[in-house]
Amino acid sequence: QVRLVESGGGLVQPGGSLRLSCAASGISFSIYTMGWYRQAPGKARELVARITRGSSINYVDSVKGRFTISRDNAKNTVYLQMNNLKPEDTAVYYCNANWAPNSFAPSVYDYWGQGTQVTVSS
Repeated sequence: QVRLVESGGGLVQPGGSLRLSCAASGISFSIYTMGWYRQAPGKARELVARITRGSSINYVDSVKGRFTISRDNAKNTVYLQMNNLKPEDTAVYYCNANWAPNSFAPSVYDYWGQGTQVTVSS
């Protein structure tokens, strides 16, 4: 059984920091691309950051310079360090595990966590 369990969300003031964690089980974690997505009320889910099995990283433009994604394959965990948080970062943040045979192939396995709420407000 595949499980992705997020933690670390909460309420923070603008300018503050949070660190999200996603612990994975039931998958060969090191071969998966791991991502963080978010969904704000009334908006579509969007990719925030992604780290491939080769540790290539990309971010959505709005978080560049503020958020950092990392992974620890020994702990089967992916992290999202969020600094200088803004009210527009308020959303439910979801962890995603995705596997495809290569970067040109469609996804074969795609798993989601249950989400963790991040609220940035004074």
